[in-house]
Amino acid sequence: MDTNVFRLLPGGDPVSGMQPSDLTPADTFTSEDHTELNHTFFATPDESVLSGVWECAPCREEIDSYPVHEMMTVISGSVTVTNAEGNAETFTAGDTFYIAKGAKCTWHIKETLRKFYMIVE
Repeated sequence: MDTNVFRLLPGGDPVSGMQPSDLTPADTFTSEDHTELNHTFFATPDESVLSGVWECAPCREEIDSYPVHEMMTVISGSVTVTNAEGNAETFTAGDTFYIAKGAKCTWHIKETLRKFYMIVE
């Protein structure tokens, strides 16, 4: 794959699709569905920059310090992010948003979320 210019596909790799992922702690899922899938389209050799598509079933996680700088575009579903001051914002299909590394927030997926992401450590 040419890594200089590439298309992010909402279904992941055209041949293999998306693979199981385990970034979300099991105890944060809010339903019987614990599905989490990912496909990384691009990664620098040291993985300090990543870009791909991620999907996760409903969950709610208190994050004391967001581990990376991340820009996201919601493909489907929704997520509500509440900052340290208690201000909540819900993002749905078509919305693009950013969370800075170190941010304290609550991440609440109420319906299965699929998003494109660009992460920088």
